[in-house]
Amino acid sequence: MSPAPPTDEDPRDLRRATRATYAVFAAAGGAFAAWAGRIPAVKTELGLTPGQLGLLLLAGSAGSLVGLPLAGRVASAIGVARTVLLGAALTLAGLVALGPVIERTGSPAWTGAALFVALFGIGQWDVAMNLHGADVDRRGGTNLMPRFHAAFSLGTVASALAAAALARAGVSLTAHWVAAAAVIGALVAVAVRAFLPGPPAAPADARSPGQARAGSAWLEPRTLLVGVVVMVAAFAEGSANDWISLAFIDGHRQPEWADILGLAVFLGCMTAGRVAGTGLLGRHGRVPLLRATFALAILGSVLVVFGGTALAYAGAAVWGVGASLGFPVGMSAAADDPARAAARVSVVSTIGYLAFLAGPPALGFLGDHHGVLRALAVVPALVAAAFLAIPATAPRAADVGPDGDAAH
Repeated sequence: MSPAPPTDEDPRDLRRATRATYAVFAAAGGAFAAWAGRIPAVKTELGLTPGQLGLLLLAGSAGSLVGLPLAGRVASAIGVARTVLLGAALTLAGLVALGPVIERTGSPAWTGAALFVALFGIGQWDVAMNLHGADVDRRGGTNLMPRFHAAFSLGTVASALAAAALARAGVSLTAHWVAAAAVIGALVAVAVRAFLPGPPAAPADARSPGQARAGSAWLEPRTLLVGVVVMVAAFAEGSANDWISLAFIDGHRQPEWADILGLAVFLGCMTAGRVAGTGLLGRHGRVPLLRATFALAILGSVLVVFGGTALAYAGAAVWGVGASLGFPVGMSAAADDPARAAARVSVVSTIGYLAFLAGPPALGFLGDHHGVLRALAVVPALVAAAFLAIPATAPRAADVGPDGDAAH
């Protein structure tokens, strides 16, 4: 699968834009893990049961779900760079507010409100940075989307390890999140200056007849199936982000710093899978590679749930590799056609984030009744069911993007 031919762009601008894209993906991962790495402490501070924690996480997921459908329109109106800045500002404002809300009020309701704002911002940020990553791929004739997502994962690894160290040192949530917001905000503000200008809209006569008839990306069967793949991949990734630390505490009886290391193992191996994904996509194509990685996600999650502690850490590693490519490959598939990229990426992202909306309360409910560790047995079952939708990610002859060939 060869990359698309590059467009006539200044190579220096493309190099700067590529580095900037890596930076904003890493910053987004750092912001998310700054929150996720301290979820056990939030649970303790607020005195929540797993079910109550699930409802709190639902508030954040609802913020993402509200923000995502709007993000494509916002990016079209003000550009991807300003949309990234807007999303980052909301995310970091919500993150900074979380600390005093939790530590001074102890109110789950106000915590949920701050989390809603933070993840609304993440939704805007996520769509805009994926649109820019797809544009960099398209203009440069590259296949870098998995590596951009690897940068996100690398940001989560660094942030999770920092969270583990700060938790062990007894640093407060407020101090942690204020410091994280300052570093991440500065990185994003500098990076977006190197973004490429938005691509010009494709003329109507340049679209295929099928594209011209499509009134909405929500009515396109392929887009919806790609959304299903991304949704299951997001569930496999998000359930580990939100719950694997608690699973190591409640199910494997590990202390807080050791359970955060379990999350770091998952995130580190997911990062490695995404780094390797660019070359593997070039050799094997989207569909075979997604089938292989989804199979690894099933194996890894089974080891975490049903293995002993040592096997559980090994399972976290395998699960991380298995969860590595579903989201970035789905984003690439949604952005194959530049004329429809903004609409399709918004649709696929929204469907994907349904996993974050339904997942936390469902796993929290199961955790109340069966324990957090056993609740994660839902993950391999859902991943197995998604195999039927994977062929939708293959590029089509009339809808080819940076991954090149028409079918795989």
